[in-house]
Amino acid sequence: MKKILIIVLCVILVLVIALIGTYEVLTMPVSKSIEEKEILIPLGSGTEDIAKILKENNLIKNELVFRMYVKINHVSDFQAGTYYLKESMNLKEITDMLKTGIMYDQNHITLTYLEGKPIWWLAEEISKKTNNTEEDVYAVLEDEEYINELIEKYWFLTDDIKNEDIYYPLEGYLFPDTYEISNKDASPKEIFEKMLNKMEEVLEEYKDEIEENKYSIHQLITLASVIETEGTNKENRKNVASVFYNRLDLGMSLGSDVTTYYAIKVNMGDRDLYQKEIDTYNPYNTRGPNMEGKLPVGPISSVGRESIEAAIEPNDTDYLFFVADKDGKIYFTTTNAEHMQVINELQSSGKWYEY
Repeated sequence: MKKILIIVLCVILVLVIALIGTYEVLTMPVSKSIEEKEILIPLGSGTEDIAKILKENNLIKNELVFRMYVKINHVSDFQAGTYYLKESMNLKEITDMLKTGIMYDQNHITLTYLEGKPIWWLAEEISKKTNNTEEDVYAVLEDEEYINELIEKYWFLTDDIKNEDIYYPLEGYLFPDTYEISNKDASPKEIFEKMLNKMEEVLEEYKDEIEENKYSIHQLITLASVIETEGTNKENRKNVASVFYNRLDLGMSLGSDVTTYYAIKVNMGDRDLYQKEIDTYNPYNTRGPNMEGKLPVGPISSVGRESIEAAIEPNDTDYLFFVADKDGKIYFTTTNAEHMQVINELQSSGKWYEY
């Protein structure tokens, strides 16, 4: 029995050594090739998604080993973007780049514009990633000749964006995504046109529906931007859209806090609104006076595909109210009494959102 036990232990030891050896081999570079490969890691990609992308591009030997390596070494916070990786890189080199957002070739620049973010957020990102200042970005947005050229070039840009009450004419029309920029000297115009080209690509899919809609493209993008900042997923965005359309049809104000925040140029989450800000007329502020049955004068943030679709294809409901709890769950109701009941229940259960 002692001999059998020793043999079994030896076999287990050999297997463990073999497994460790195999693991080590599979974490090594795929080859000695130093040719760069352009790899896009989309927004929202998880470890499994990234492993699949890397394997498809022959940058890792095994997807399971990649996931094991990430878990064993507590690697997290991978950054979306375009990377230039080589088959000669091992797993540590690859994961170090993906979690820090640093590309192999610093001549390549990636810029990510997130859904639901206003243009002032984008201006700050451009100033961080390129040699432009935020003032350079705003100067381009104030260039009337340039804006007129864009209106001539893109079918979805109309004279509506030149309304004197609009803060930034391209707000809402720059599609949120990750973009490869030529270098740090790239101009805001070059960056904007990449985003406008992407927006055109997305909107082409809905062009017939847009042209048949009773609302203009500018109004649809404006509504989509409010939906973007109020909704949290595809289904509830379509319900949010239905609430806004129902309120517009009844001549009610949209009553959306996010429009008031944009009107005063304060980021949601920074602080609560003051009553004076809510009660002051501003063509963006749908909680203010004289905004019954009206949309904001223009978009208030970037808009993703789901919000565009929700604005064009809303759910058919009788909802007139909605409210979200601190976990992001949205509750839809048809009457003010039901709406207030939901609010009271959230407050009493500790689920009421507070800044």
